[in-house]
Amino acid sequence: MTRILGVLGVLVLLYGVLFNTHERAGSLSNLIDVANYQGRYGLITLGAALVIIVGGIDLSIGSVVGCSAIVFGVLMMEGVHPFAAVPLVILGGSLIGAVNGFLITRLRLQPFLVTLCGMFIIRGIARIVAQPSPHRGTVSLSNVREAHAAFEQPLLTLRYYLIGKSPLDGELLFPAQFFLLLLVAVVIGFFLHRTAYGRYWYAIGHSELAAKYAGVNVNRHRVTVYMIGSALAAVVGVLLFLNEPSIQSDNAGVGWELYAILGAVLGGCSLRGGEGTAVGMVLGAMVLPVIENIVNFRGAKSDVIPFIVGVTLLSGTILDELIRRRSRVYR
Repeated sequence: MTRILGVLGVLVLLYGVLFNTHERAGSLSNLIDVANYQGRYGLITLGAALVIIVGGIDLSIGSVVGCSAIVFGVLMMEGVHPFAAVPLVILGGSLIGAVNGFLITRLRLQPFLVTLCGMFIIRGIARIVAQPSPHRGTVSLSNVREAHAAFEQPLLTLRYYLIGKSPLDGELLFPAQFFLLLLVAVVIGFFLHRTAYGRYWYAIGHSELAAKYAGVNVNRHRVTVYMIGSALAAVVGVLLFLNEPSIQSDNAGVGWELYAILGAVLGGCSLRGGEGTAVGMVLGAMVLPVIENIVNFRGAKSDVIPFIVGVTLLSGTILDELIRRRSRVYR
């Protein structure tokens, strides 16, 4: 609870700074834009946090986001209806998670190495898939519309319900991505805090050996969690494609795995596993988009964002270690 209140206090402070940064910073359109970014980062944070809770790590999240965005666009250009392409992309993401989970649980490979290799492999797949597109390596909504005029209305519907953009002029009307984050967070929070599955996941993160002795199928649960994390990354890939004018296979989702891990750590997830709450995950994911918005309005270069991410992640790791040491002292 103390960690959650701390993150909430930081958020309040950051919003206070944002409102005093520029006259447009407090406008409704800007706040909706920030909330949508929070929703996007929040979804991958939920996935990364679940993996961290069971004692794992997933460095392939950003590549899954980029590859899913590319595949979503290419599927539609090949004639797959948008409403059918969405579940296909999510299924593809979950299969990537299943492969990662299989290599980690069955072959006993290190999660860091498996997902690091996956990060490069999946990025390479995105580049290969995007090469035949009209603009090599780039896929866009305009490409899809040119190829299939009949997809115009379904795409407008998806953009309205998933992004919050008006079908008439493309203006942001409401933070649909943030609402989607809250919906998914409620579902994940229910499983984490109200079902046996959540107790199993926390137990695996605390002590894999103890969980095995208690009769928990550790391998099956780990694979399930990796599948959920990659499926959520695939959902974000769909959102990214619908929101941006074009997607480049080289840089779509690059570094987002660090944003996800950062949000999870800020939200109270221990990198050693076994800790974290759904509320904390959402609050932790909300921090970075506000910081990015402040940086943009102050006219600073976006190059400082990686520095901020690194310092914040290091600070969160140090804080986590200090809290653990203090808890050992009082036991």
